[in-house]
Amino acid sequence: MGERGVSGPVAAISPVQQMLASGTGALITSLFVTPLDVVKIRLQAQQTPVVFSSSDHLMCLLTGKCFLYCNGLMDHIYVCQNRTSCTSWYKKPTQFSGTLDAFVKITRHEGLRSLWSGLPPTLVMAVPATVIYFTCYDQLRDFLTFGVGLQGSHVPLVAGGLARLGAVTVISPLELVRTKMQSRQLSYSELRTCIRSAVAQNGLLSLWRGWGPTVLRDVPFSALYWFNYEMVKARLCEQSEVPQANFSISFTAGAVSGAIAAILTLPFDVVKTRRQIELGEMDTLGVSVKRTSSTWHIMKEIRAELGYRGLFAGFMPRVIKVAPACAVMISSYEFGKAFFQKMNLDREQLAL
Repeated sequence: MGERGVSGPVAAISPVQQMLASGTGALITSLFVTPLDVVKIRLQAQQTPVVFSSSDHLMCLLTGKCFLYCNGLMDHIYVCQNRTSCTSWYKKPTQFSGTLDAFVKITRHEGLRSLWSGLPPTLVMAVPATVIYFTCYDQLRDFLTFGVGLQGSHVPLVAGGLARLGAVTVISPLELVRTKMQSRQLSYSELRTCIRSAVAQNGLLSLWRGWGPTVLRDVPFSALYWFNYEMVKARLCEQSEVPQANFSISFTAGAVSGAIAAILTLPFDVVKTRRQIELGEMDTLGVSVKRTSSTWHIMKEIRAELGYRGLFAGFMPRVIKVAPACAVMISSYEFGKAFFQKMNLDREQLAL
């Protein structure tokens, strides 16, 4: 379907081209943000004693350590089953005095590639999820605008929420499979047996375990993000007197809207962090829990332990991570779409 600029419609791009643009954006974002999170987790690891922190996404388990790694696109759990060994990306901690010192020492002692050591699992999950998410958003927005005839700021709000809901529902079983493979290092045949056993014991819906907290965080975030992004982008285009957003406008609008959405949905992010780490611990220990805490119950626990401030823990770390990740992703995506729009327009002119 077509896109629409400030002054009217522009050249249409196909869903396949939208998928290529979003996939490229996910790749670029992962390459840009992954080193920042690798450094952050390495800095966390040298803290003693290691304690659970909602802001730093870190928890010390009775059997070892469980790290929740998030590079702005996807969350990943890495479990260390003892103090001396861990997954391949997590090396023996070196003492760092700060972020810049960590960059220098990791590069010098472990090589430049170590800064991207969390990249493979990110690409396996983030690229398909991002392709589904962004393509669905554009298709839904255009359908609601041009197909149904809806107008107004609520269109990106609805389209963003529905697109994220669909993406989370499709990806959740794959994410559960990936988490099991990482925590237990299962072969594909063992994994197949494990999944069949889980489905036989707990039903097919067990493949969507953790879906609820993910939806409660990601769907409101997505709705708020696209609502603010489209609004800020339109305002910036009007101020700059350009018919269509350029790279700098998309980047700025993405950063602003990402920061706003990150702040407003922070309590759900704190809950999802704790829930993911609990699930990672259960998988590692092989514990089967019949009843898991609801999102609202976890919120009450956090409020009782830490007060209302606990629900907004990690304000700055989340904004610092999410804002640039959103800016890089959306500006890369818009740039990719603009490239395909120009290519299609040139083809149409040559055909005349």
